[in-house]
Amino acid sequence: MATSSIRDALRVRPSADTTIDVGRHPPDATPLAPGKKGKTLERTAVEATEIGELQERLYAQGTTGDPRRILLVLQGMDTAGKGGTVEHVVSAVGPEGCHITAFKRPTPEELAHHFLWRIRNALPGPGIVGVFDRSHYEDVLVVKVHGTIDDAECARRYDEINAFERELVESGTTIVKCWLNISYDEQRERLLARLDEPDKHWKFNEGDIDERRKWAQYQEAYTAALAHTSTDHAPWYAVPGDRKWYRNWAVAGLLLEALRGMDLAYPDPGLDVPRLKERLRPPN
Repeated sequence: MATSSIRDALRVRPSADTTIDVGRHPPDATPLAPGKKGKTLERTAVEATEIGELQERLYAQGTTGDPRRILLVLQGMDTAGKGGTVEHVVSAVGPEGCHITAFKRPTPEELAHHFLWRIRNALPGPGIVGVFDRSHYEDVLVVKVHGTIDDAECARRYDEINAFERELVESGTTIVKCWLNISYDEQRERLLARLDEPDKHWKFNEGDIDERRKWAQYQEAYTAALAHTSTDHAPWYAVPGDRKWYRNWAVAGLLLEALRGMDLAYPDPGLDVPRLKERLRPPN
């Protein structure tokens, strides 16, 4: 059945036996794209403007006690475009209304706490669009691939994550979880591009090549994580990432549909406008 909703088109829907068919989410696909690259870039710019306008309404509502907020989770392999998505999509949101957290390797202090401790400390407040560049899912992906936790602990963490996200949703958070899905070949091209441009050498981490050798294990880990944590209250969206222009449009569309669904309006503080204008009149 045809759909006009990017959320419906990209949603990860696990089967009854908690599995997903990764083949249904090819990294070079462009479902519902408004056209080729040029037209899609134009539409992204238009939608970014609307995102900014709606987020301002969300922020305004937050100043009146409305608890609603948005959490955009960006997960993907190295070079999948987490930073690029933030730059091209989230930049539409004013600095007051946006909180971005890039989760790096846990510090000793963070490792001394429960794995969700640092996540809770970075959650957005009311009226804010929070963005996680990597997230709590690192603790069922990287650690699983490297053998730091076993299958039983991984399953327990899936349950904890699902309960945690349900708690967030019930307290007013709309969660938009995006798996930026790139291909093995595309990642190689992006790594080579960084080596070819001296001004991007600072972004190159030789450890990414070591992680690339574990590509099959990471794909297996992502498949399992998405299958166990794509829930009705916090579904995953598989965003094809080989084409950057499509990736940016798709994430913008997911964020825009979430904001539109919140039925946002500016609060009415009940100002006596004529009286206030009178007070602003220059003296005779």
